[in-house]
Amino acid sequence: MPLRNDRLVALVLVLSSVCFAASVGFSQQNTTPATPPPAQSGGAPSSPDKATGQPGAVQDQKPSDQEQAPADDNSVFVFKKQVEEVVVHATVVDESGHLIMNLPKEDFTIFENGQQQTMTSFRHEDIPVAMGIIIDNSGSMREKREKVNKAALNLVRSSNPRDQVFVVNFNDEYYLDQPFTNKISKLQEALEKVEARGGTALYDALVASVDYMKEQARLQKRVLFVVTDGEDNASRESLEETVRRLQVENGPTVYTIGLLGEEKARRARRALETLAKSTGGIAFLPKGLDEVDEISRDVAHDIRNQYTIGYKPTTPKTAGGYRTIRVDVRDKAHKKLVARTRSGYYPGMEGTEAPDHRAPGSN
Repeated sequence: MPLRNDRLVALVLVLSSVCFAASVGFSQQNTTPATPPPAQSGGAPSSPDKATGQPGAVQDQKPSDQEQAPADDNSVFVFKKQVEEVVVHATVVDESGHLIMNLPKEDFTIFENGQQQTMTSFRHEDIPVAMGIIIDNSGSMREKREKVNKAALNLVRSSNPRDQVFVVNFNDEYYLDQPFTNKISKLQEALEKVEARGGTALYDALVASVDYMKEQARLQKRVLFVVTDGEDNASRESLEETVRRLQVENGPTVYTIGLLGEEKARRARRALETLAKSTGGIAFLPKGLDEVDEISRDVAHDIRNQYTIGYKPTTPKTAGGYRTIRVDVRDKAHKKLVARTRSGYYPGMEGTEAPDHRAPGSN
């Protein structure tokens, strides 16, 4: 009997060691950071095929690994999906519209559906941004593109050097002419692909850009910079559906510039203001083309000086439905402060499958 007990103890110890080793191996396997897949070759073209005229598909493009932010590039900046936390970016201005910086966390109160929320994180620092430059390439933009391109490049030059930027040109179709990169030379080359012709499919270009960001952006903060000179007249998407798609969790802030003539102003202006306001951005309606460069620098300054606030909703995200967001700011040194942020979001939509928004004729 003593011999049999010793064997039993030894067997138990062996089995325990095996189970422990297996558990360690499983843990290591599941905590090793995933290596991003290599850039795919032979995908959809990034610009119209000169022989066939077929447009490229925004969501089919793959950014090269060396042009994305490194996985260890300060993990606080890299987007890692948090199931419970909602993150919003807020710009604070006084009565005169001047940016107010360096406010403490205690000056902020955040509400969801009218109920005060408890902050789980608060930052005010210049963090890298995933940015899309969306430029109208319709026939009426031909003479405007040189100055618009210059302004877009100055926006990038005025931004954080670790920003990741892509370029979409659109007319009655949309083209991803440069996937995510931080190389000015590549962005300039993409912006110079001017083939001004056709109509204006702004909404389709925006929805496709949101889909591309959802698939490829590795940075938490996201921005779309849009320049157009007319009303959308070629999209399959409506303004209302486009706004809904922009209001996904961690959706982009939209800044719009409308180079509008009097005959186009009313409806086009309303659309651009709606797109910007619903996402916490600004709609600019300059009187002349020469103002665009200064506006681009103002946008860069606005992006660089936002507060980033995280909170855990009191209502579980599984409850679904649209959620309104409001940020209140009170500071003894100012009579009135306004926090500009997105008006709301649809919980969980960032992880849902998007409908097919590939341009006609693309693969």
